[in-house]
Amino acid sequence: MSQPHELSALRHAAAPGQDGQLAVDMLVKLLDLEKLEENLFRGHSPAVTLQRTFGGQVAGQALVAAGRTVGPEWEVHSLHSYFLRPGDPEIPIIYIVQRVRDGRRFSTRHVEAIQHGKAIFTLSASFTVPQPGKFEHQEPMPDVPRPESLPSYRELVAGKEDKIGPGITLPRPVELRYVSTPPWERTRDVDEPLNRIWMKVDGRLPDDKFLHLCALTYASDMTLLDSSLTRHGLTWMRDNVEGASLDHAVWFHRPFRADEWFFYQSGSPSGGGARGFSLGQIWSHDGRLVASTAQEGLLHVT
Repeated sequence: MSQPHELSALRHAAAPGQDGQLAVDMLVKLLDLEKLEENLFRGHSPAVTLQRTFGGQVAGQALVAAGRTVGPEWEVHSLHSYFLRPGDPEIPIIYIVQRVRDGRRFSTRHVEAIQHGKAIFTLSASFTVPQPGKFEHQEPMPDVPRPESLPSYRELVAGKEDKIGPGITLPRPVELRYVSTPPWERTRDVDEPLNRIWMKVDGRLPDDKFLHLCALTYASDMTLLDSSLTRHGLTWMRDNVEGASLDHAVWFHRPFRADEWFFYQSGSPSGGGARGFSLGQIWSHDGRLVASTAQEGLLHVT
């Protein structure tokens, strides 16, 4: 399961004094799995003091494992995953890839992430060979302020450790700039049903298209579950909310670079049964809809 706190993805892999590019280089290293055998890979977690592994990390690494078993002409167009058990950040994660199908236009891979002899996460990814066609449409990007006009995340959180938690000022590979009110500043009487955030990998990534897909998968788990709390004016720390991601899906629509600004809008159309359901859309800085996301999470207000 993914750690749900809105800052869980940010507390990793960096120590005070390191800059954004170094954190990005560490993200690239995090996504560079060790091949143990055919269809068998090993991934590591950053040196942090989290109780469980960040879900975006496991999803990104599992997608890397799947991608290592297809040729360069194949492009991933969707992934569907389930968080089964909390990941242990103290030990490596073993990824076992099953080559489910190799077709002419589509190939499917199934990945199991294993720790302590048990599956903690599963992912199914579908790859395709791009085809030309005239079928093309998309939802337009909302009219929102540009990221350059918004305060940086570091500026927003300065002096707010008591609201958000320790470690918030550490360098991190993904920069966020909030268009909507940050979760820790929201009140129950604010009618703001959507999370609207600019994001980008905070440094330069290599010119590897698949790496950008995996980096976006990593970032797509950040803030998505928050959307369910937003509908009720709740925040993780202030309201003592406990939660975890149950599943996560991403559909990739168009090419993009994860180290350029992308706009992430998410909302929660339904909640019930101690679960919240969130949908997200991601646009590139020039207004192209590049990905869509969906997630259901377990939520409990103590």
